Amino acid sequence: MSALGDGWTTAALIVVMALVAHEPWRWVGLWVGRDLDIDGEAFRWVRAVATAMVAGLVMRLLVFPAGALADVPAALRLGAFAAGLAVYAAAGRSLAAGVAGGSVALVAARLAFA
Repeated sequence: MSALGDGWTTAALIVVMALVAHEPWRWVGLWVGRDLDIDGEAFRWVRAVATAMVAGLVMRLLVFPAGALADVPAALRLGAFAAGLAVYAAAGRSLAAGVAGGSVALVAARLAFA
């Protein structure tokens, strides 16, 4: 037995703590963003920063892989990157589709050539 309890007690405690920590910020974001113009300058800037962060992370993972990704050959990583770019372009410049396509390609290639 632990101090937190066991089974459902611990799970319920974790859910309640997560809700208390995150839910107020979601409401603050909703309140702050209610008048935000999605075609405005601020929103375009946020979108550009988010895209740049994803691009930076992808390049870091390609060039300097860590953990299990370090065991994946560079050719497979670059091929998955190219597949992700192709999905990104085919999906009308959808960042989520590109990341998902690259991820699926990497996993599929790793399973096929493992």
